[in-house]
Amino acid sequence: MSTRSIVIITALEEEAAHIAEACDDVEHVRRASLDVIRGTLATDAGDTLHVAVAVGGMGTVNAAATTQFLIDLAAPDAVLFSGIAGNLNPALHVNDVVLGGTLRYLDTDMRLVGQWKPGTEEFHSDPALVALAEAALDDMGITHVTGTIATGNYFVDTPELSAKIVRETGADAVEMEGAAVAHVAARNDLPALVIRAMSDNTDTDYEEFREFDISEYADTAAKLVVTMLRRM
Repeated sequence: MSTRSIVIITALEEEAAHIAEACDDVEHVRRASLDVIRGTLATDAGDTLHVAVAVGGMGTVNAAATTQFLIDLAAPDAVLFSGIAGNLNPALHVNDVVLGGTLRYLDTDMRLVGQWKPGTEEFHSDPALVALAEAALDDMGITHVTGTIATGNYFVDTPELSAKIVRETGADAVEMEGAAVAHVAARNDLPALVIRAMSDNTDTDYEEFREFDISEYADTAAKLVVTMLRRM
């Protein structure tokens, strides 16, 4: 793979820090309310990747703004999003991984929005990046699927809402950023990959969920990113 510059949007500061720990020549660039961590990472083949990583914030607008800012800052060859999501697939469990083969908005009329570049009603992770992630997950012994991720600006916490999302989108996981990241990457003609570690089964009220220690699940996604980077 010829990619030599990668930007990574993460869900949590701990996740960004884990990726930064794998890098050399680390520096912080603080702009547009973001703390962008920039550095280099040696691949297993002895090449050097230039990496820029930032915590994107929750919701589609925050994710889109962060993605475009990183693209403008680093002129990357690919965009990765690494984070957590609510599980909708009964065959999966907490800390399993869904790769966003397809990403769909929950609350957007794509008949209208899709008239603009890239002119599509759904988005897709890059097949080569998906294959790289699948091989890494196999080697790491992590249960995973390449499936559909639904993105919306609300927290999903009831069986009724979960069933509605599955019925309307066929999603394996639900979250608040992935489609926006893939959307912005597609507007910039860049390959993207959305990685989601399952943090819950969409059955927990947000006020309770926010008290959970979800660092383990975010760490799973971050370890996958580092493994992928080393194999590029």
